[in-house]
Amino acid sequence: MSAFLTDLPRYPFLQYALLTGLLVSVACGIIGTYVVTRRITYIAGSIAHTVLGGLGAARYCQTVYQWEWFHPLYGAVLAALASAVIIGVVSMRARQREDTVIGSLWAVGMAAGILFIYKTPGYNEDLMSYLFGSILMVSSQDLWMIAGLDVLVMIVCVLFYNQILALCFDEEFARLRGVPVEFYYLLLLCLTALTVVLLVTVVGIVMVIALLTLPAAVAGELTKKLWHMMALSTVLTALFTTAGLAVSYGPDLPAGATTIVIAGITYLLVVSGLRAFRIRR
Repeated sequence: MSAFLTDLPRYPFLQYALLTGLLVSVACGIIGTYVVTRRITYIAGSIAHTVLGGLGAARYCQTVYQWEWFHPLYGAVLAALASAVIIGVVSMRARQREDTVIGSLWAVGMAAGILFIYKTPGYNEDLMSYLFGSILMVSSQDLWMIAGLDVLVMIVCVLFYNQILALCFDEEFARLRGVPVEFYYLLLLCLTALTVVLLVTVVGIVMVIALLTLPAAVAGELTKKLWHMMALSTVLTALFTTAGLAVSYGPDLPAGATTIVIAGITYLLVVSGLRAFRIRR
């Protein structure tokens, strides 16, 4: 950790990584709270793995068709939003089993991404890093895009806080009060998709769900009100990403995996500690 503190003022890539973790923590704290309270973790998991298809397609177009402007994160955003809309529409309107559609999108998205990566000339090391996280490789361009998506998530959540709150806790009551539940459900899924894209740059596709849910789960054990849960989840995400970056830097460990281990240990300690405290009482 001392090496991280020493090198942080000298190396821009470490400053970018630290700033990325702090920016992502805002959207992760807010949307992670909704995901945990609404219990749509499995949907977020499907969206996360569909993202690989968009990443692979974008890099294929960059390399084969020379679309230099088509950044892999653009493809990730398009794929995530498309899968969110498909899942939302199917779950509300179609007669197909929701879990079947979610599983199909999960598998097809991953398979499409692997095919695009396979057919793209050259060794796509940067795309492979999206599977396991690449926070130390975040560029200034990536940082601006993450910040823009972060701001969008915050604005929408502030404007429609009460409506989404009602959707999470009492959908029937919200429907009786005239709230357009289907619209806000799709909106929530799209916000989840955008947040998943943010987290992919930090911990990768494989572990994105852990960072989306663990801080919110810890916060849920320690708070009673939803906005308190959001605030604490945001702080915890920032702490986890910063600690993961600092701890992994010296021994040259994967920052994303280290972040998830720290978050998981914290969750287990909090849950077991609270359970022991309640038993004693």
